[in-house]
Amino acid sequence: MKTIYLAGGCFWGVEKYFFLVKGVLSTKVGYANGTKDNPSYEDLKKGRDDASECVEVIYDEKIISLEKLLELYLRVVDPYSLNKQGEDEGIQYRLGIYYLDEIDKEIILKYFKEINLQNHQIEILPLKSFYDAEEYHQKYLDKNPNGYCHINFAKLNDDERK
Repeated sequence: MKTIYLAGGCFWGVEKYFFLVKGVLSTKVGYANGTKDNPSYEDLKKGRDDASECVEVIYDEKIISLEKLLELYLRVVDPYSLNKQGEDEGIQYRLGIYYLDEIDKEIILKYFKEINLQNHQIEILPLKSFYDAEEYHQKYLDKNPNGYCHINFAKLNDDERK
């Protein structure tokens, strides 16, 4: 099992999207790489912390590669938009790929070079901190099927779904 942390705007849709992916074992929403210990959703909304809304993705590397996860990620985010995805705007909605080890960093950088992704607004940083979001945010779109989401789930092909 491997873990990667993906920030792609509002975490509700990013979480659901990756939970549907074949090879992904679990997902969890939270706050990554902020300046405050254990920030809350209110802290982010009121500008008291600069953490990103982020999704922890635990996956089976025998079923899906990090490169494939990156491909799927880039299908649903605008990599050139700074601190804005869909209707959500603010530093907490910035794009980020946060890794746990240097091997993953090299894979990410190599992949971006291979696809010639330049001048993007995606942070590629080691994970410094990740705090679970409040329970009501976990699997939010399953609990609230009509909730707002900027992610287009149709961009996930049938053969990529669980």
